Amino acid sequence: MSLFNTLARVDADLAAGRVPMARQRLRGLVSSFPYDLTLRRRLAEVYRLYGDAAEAGRWMYLEEDRREDETAAFEERYGSPARRMKALAWRGPEALAATAFAEGRLAAVRAARAGELGRPVDWDDPSSYEERAYEYPVPEAGGWTPMGVLAGGGCAVGVLLHLTIWVVGVVTIVD
Repeated sequence: MSLFNTLARVDADLAAGRVPMARQRLRGLVSSFPYDLTLRRRLAEVYRLYGDAAEAGRWMYLEEDRREDETAAFEERYGSPARRMKALAWRGPEALAATAFAEGRLAAVRAARAGELGRPVDWDDPSSYEERAYEYPVPEAGGWTPMGVLAGGGCAVGVLLHLTIWVVGVVTIVD
């Protein structure tokens, strides 16, 4: 379906009160056309209908006339540059942005993440900027850790409880 036809459906959805459907269509369009700031603006307007300032701020983040309260809500919800990069759903170099302001905002977010990591990051390679899950320390070979003792004890209690329930069930059936 063409961009024009999908936007006509968005308008029809909104006129009929089908806000979730309009939002879904716009999210698809932003995914297909990440450089089109008018689509991002339309999506922000839909999120305002929901009263979701953070998502409205997300989609207006690249606009010079964005609302500061929405921007602050977005930055709070997506608290790190890595999360903001992912949330902005940008692809390609910042030079593809329609405005100098948007280009500057994108470059600032990318530079902040690169600064945290101490290496370059790329909008087209999410693995270059994604946050890593917490890595648990690996205990030394042969050593006992408090967490290991608790985990092993919990497993043992669970197995004993399960066997007790099973035996009681078997005894009840036999009687």
